[in-house]
Amino acid sequence: MNATPIALFIGAKGGAGTSTLCAELARVMRENRSVALVDADLSGRRSVALLFEAVRELDATRVNSSISRTGADGITLFELTDRYDAIFTLGVDTVETCASDMLRYDFVIVDAPQPFAAAVRPFVTRASRFIVVLEPTLLGLAGAQAMLANLQRFGVPPSRMALVSNARTETGAIARTDIERALGMKVVAEIPAMSQRHYAKSVADLRRYVESLRPEDALHTLQPSTASPIADTRIPMARTATGPRTNGHSSAPADPQSIKRDAFKQEVHQALLRQLDLVSASVAHTDAAKLAELRAQIEKLTAAFAASRKFEGSAEELAELRQEIVDEALGLGPLESLMKDPDVTEIMVNGPETIYIERRGIIERTQKRFTEERQLRLIIERIITPLGRRIDEASPMVDARLMDGSRVNAIIEPVAIDGTSLTIRRFGQRRLTADDLIAIGAAPRVVIDFLAAAVQARLNCVVSGGTGSGKTTFLNVLSSFLPDRERIVTIEDAAELLLNQSHVVRLESRPANVEGSGEIRIRDLFRNALRMRPDRIIIGECRGAEALDMLQAMNTGHDGSLTTIHANSQRDALSRIETMVLMAGFDLPVRAIREQIASALDLVVHTARMRDGSRKVVGVSEVVGMEGDIVTMQEIIRFSQRGVDKENKVLGEFCYSGVQPVCLKRFAEYGIAYDARNLSELEPLKALW
Repeated sequence: MNATPIALFIGAKGGAGTSTLCAELARVMRENRSVALVDADLSGRRSVALLFEAVRELDATRVNSSISRTGADGITLFELTDRYDAIFTLGVDTVETCASDMLRYDFVIVDAPQPFAAAVRPFVTRASRFIVVLEPTLLGLAGAQAMLANLQRFGVPPSRMALVSNARTETGAIARTDIERALGMKVVAEIPAMSQRHYAKSVADLRRYVESLRPEDALHTLQPSTASPIADTRIPMARTATGPRTNGHSSAPADPQSIKRDAFKQEVHQALLRQLDLVSASVAHTDAAKLAELRAQIEKLTAAFAASRKFEGSAEELAELRQEIVDEALGLGPLESLMKDPDVTEIMVNGPETIYIERRGIIERTQKRFTEERQLRLIIERIITPLGRRIDEASPMVDARLMDGSRVNAIIEPVAIDGTSLTIRRFGQRRLTADDLIAIGAAPRVVIDFLAAAVQARLNCVVSGGTGSGKTTFLNVLSSFLPDRERIVTIEDAAELLLNQSHVVRLESRPANVEGSGEIRIRDLFRNALRMRPDRIIIGECRGAEALDMLQAMNTGHDGSLTTIHANSQRDALSRIETMVLMAGFDLPVRAIREQIASALDLVVHTARMRDGSRKVVGVSEVVGMEGDIVTMQEIIRFSQRGVDKENKVLGEFCYSGVQPVCLKRFAEYGIAYDARNLSELEPLKALW
């Protein structure tokens, strides 16, 4: 038996005020009790250390990112980690020793993470009570409902759970009785906003409840509950003039076989959590030996579990189920098989039960789904954590990349109204070459040869186009024509460019941390790149005030630069650059900006996604100067569509306008052998007018 009651506090959602409440509770309990307060949040926010102004003291006792402790205000503070990535080196054995040492205190208060990580398992198995802190709002109520259901699936019976209503504001709170009716559970304390006079009394009520806990209340073995899940309770939705508010999702009831499969997987996952430390799964992808070892262990445990439970199904079904469990434990869950399909170029997750893909340019819905919202959030965390990125209510959007270079965007509630959304833009395992683009009809050899000469002649080129039009892919192809002897600096939000040259420096922007500091923007990286003696600068995407710095660099000797921009046409690309320069905050005359654009840019290559899903270079225009206040361009190449065939494939020809490019003189200056008569091999543009 434990000799110390442990109260484990967990927020129903981010920002519920759990850390502040734990700190206030510990302060009132210290008067006649010895109290230990554990910051097990694992998020790197260091809330407890900041609340007690004990950052330096805790850092002084930490060795190699292990657990640190200090005394503050008569309370012993324990901090499991000081940064998010340290959880991957925090072993369960270390936490187990820490948890055992706490048995000498009268009470232990744990500020726990959501969801539970393997590292905090010693506290979870010892907890006398799981206290869910929720805001008395509809969003807080929904979060609490999901949290209670997850705890019950984890093996925690309702008798070991409690609710605390923690108001962050003085208005708009849901009444205590309504919360209890919706969740079917008693609220043991109702904490008002700190500015209200009843705050101290409410914290004292919570103190009395916690002090009533007994050591023998602790759980020692967690087993999946057979009771009706709390998730079946209904939350009353706010009504508006148009009727009840819903989240926009609807799903058909699962069939009995699916329910059995999900229940079996839940049991296996619980067994894995008890026997393996899967926290290292996120770093295992960088260690092939570790990944293979974990995979073998999981497959062995799954097979043994299936034999003991007398799994009802064929060998093929068991093999499929075993692979699903491995994917969920180590990989991207239901997305893993989609990531292995070379034909899938985009994966779009609209909540846990709706997954779309783009295959060969066509969007289709799949039968894949996540078992719950929490699993989807765990997959997102698995992607972004090794990159030092974060996603929570304070920062609900994130851009990241996978190990294979795929681009990832995730957005969560409350910004995503209908639930978590995840989008993965995939890039092939093999980088596309110019010959590949020619083979698939994205551009003919004549066009590729002209653009290759332009890159070698150090022309400043912009690749424009809409979302998913192939801008980044084509930028990669253009970069392949850069000389290997030059020093190239790439600047991106999420690194995805893959250059073959040997002398390449890759820079990636960084978002702000939880305190709102430490942000490094594209513009900051661009300015730094100018001091790195670059021969070429490639910006993955120009989307803001960095456009001004880019134009300045192109006009001061850093020619031969490449970038992409979202635009509907070549002319619109220049207008967008003009607008982005104005975003820099300088009161520049429009004519001055346009003169900079006309002087800096040489070529605009426009790409588009056609109605059949194919991508093509649909236009190449040359910037030739100014006429009055207008930047003048001349069109050199255009793809003229003339319809579709019986299979709905786009029909058309690449056409040459007949004008002689001004840049031919630049080709000659750089000694590039290029015969402009090659362009005449294309159809004449005027013949199709």
